[in-house]
Amino acid sequence: MNKKVALVTGSSRGIGRAIALEFANQGYNLVINYKQNQAQAEEVLEQAKSAGAQGIIVQADVSDSKAAQELVDRSVEEFGKLDVLVNNAGINKDQLILRMSDDEWTKVIDTNLSAAFYCSRAALKTMIRKRYGRIINISSVVGLSGNAGQTHYSAAKSGLLGLSFSIAREYGNRGINANVVAPGYIQSDMTAELSSEQSARIMSGISAGRLGTPEDVAAVVAFLASPGADYINAQVIRVDGGMNL
Repeated sequence: MNKKVALVTGSSRGIGRAIALEFANQGYNLVINYKQNQAQAEEVLEQAKSAGAQGIIVQADVSDSKAAQELVDRSVEEFGKLDVLVNNAGINKDQLILRMSDDEWTKVIDTNLSAAFYCSRAALKTMIRKRYGRIINISSVVGLSGNAGQTHYSAAKSGLLGLSFSIAREYGNRGINANVVAPGYIQSDMTAELSSEQSARIMSGISAGRLGTPEDVAAVVAFLASPGADYINAQVIRVDGGMNL
């Protein structure tokens, strides 16, 4: 009962998976959320249990307001509280703006931005009562700079900054911090599909000389959830290896 509880949306793979397992290694109990792949979510839970964590798996499409509320409710029912919310769920459908359909725009905005709003609103209700909470939104460096072919994605990731800053202003005096992590190019299924020319161009702009790993991002998220970050609020931390310095 004394363990803190973390809910990570979209935690069956990639960055979300790494974040969930980092929390497990640090002694948190977990709510693992997935939309489609139950088998992957079960693998994450098994690894978390091996690290000594307790956890549950909850299927939910967090771009749906009702489903997001039910996800948070299920978390509180299971563990009696919710200390940390990481809004990580996201999709992308690259397209130039003049070719972008209304449906492509809406799906990316709903999953990457509206979902974070729905989950945060639901989580705040219980965090305010406890006068403690950490909300960490996973944005992207393209949310800070924009990117050709990613108008919807960039807009959603930029919107997470305004969402976080507003939460911090409204509830910072009630023990609730809202911060943003903005990853750069991270090893993933998407970056694995890059051509050698694309990879070389990207690497030339990264002073660290390598792509990031999901674990690089997870370490920063875990720090923002820790007591060491109690006085950090409404901040954006880039995890990009020093891109384009």
